[in-house]
Amino acid sequence: MSELRPANQQKEVGNNALGSSVYRLSAEKRERGTRGERDRKRKGNPLISNLWLLGKRGAKLSELLFFPSFCRLCHRLLDQLGERVICRPCWQRIHPPNLPACSTCGRYGEIKTGQDVCFNCQQEKWSFSFHRSCALYQGEIKEIILLFKYARIKFLGKDLANLALSFLANSFLWEGLDLVVPVPLYPKRKKERGFNQAEELARHICRAKKIPLAPRALIKIKDNLPQASLEAKERRQNVKGVYELIQKDQIKDKTILLVDDVFTTGSTLNECSLILKKAGAREVRALTIAQA
Repeated sequence: MSELRPANQQKEVGNNALGSSVYRLSAEKRERGTRGERDRKRKGNPLISNLWLLGKRGAKLSELLFFPSFCRLCHRLLDQLGERVICRPCWQRIHPPNLPACSTCGRYGEIKTGQDVCFNCQQEKWSFSFHRSCALYQGEIKEIILLFKYARIKFLGKDLANLALSFLANSFLWEGLDLVVPVPLYPKRKKERGFNQAEELARHICRAKKIPLAPRALIKIKDNLPQASLEAKERRQNVKGVYELIQKDQIKDKTILLVDDVFTTGSTLNECSLILKKAGAREVRALTIAQA
């Protein structure tokens, strides 16, 4: 997926560096093509397919014998194909709440009978048109998000993104989207963690939905206090002047999906949505994995 270069990126690149980059790109394309051809041959030939599956099972058996690993949540042995860090039963215990959700902020269990908008949304106008999340921030989903962010287990981002795609498969959230924008992380924090969790989620969603990603449309210019340490009123003030738009041309007249990991008061999503709307976005919708 192509991304716009930052404005301050150097324009001149040495011939050797350019040649090396082109060579690496060509090698990656060749590798992807070869791998895709191998996959097609394997799927079209039952014998090759069975041998491939047998090889994977043999590799799994060797792993279990010499390098056993256990679920980080329930400590069960990871003995099934495809299991990494979290066992399949723990993933299967995650479900969307069986509660009505507000049609605007997406909060579960906050609306009265016969209504579709919660009391808070009747009093407060959001900059995003509506928000949706997969689950409540508790139990397995909370522990997985914490492992993803603070234990720096980056590949859990793909699993969490797939969860969102599955749980929200029939949501209007995906209709007519032009662009996906992740909530940015302050550069120092991103360097410490090694990645921006919102960007990882957004990247996998974009690949699955074939929607363009704008990972640097918004940047975070101030290292403000962590939102988790503040009360609701303090959170709204804490995000003022923290974010900045640097790719305005990408935003104008677009329907945008703003992505983050957790929705608490909505202050961060609201502030980012406000900036995007002021830049000319037609509509901003919001997606998080869980709501606290």
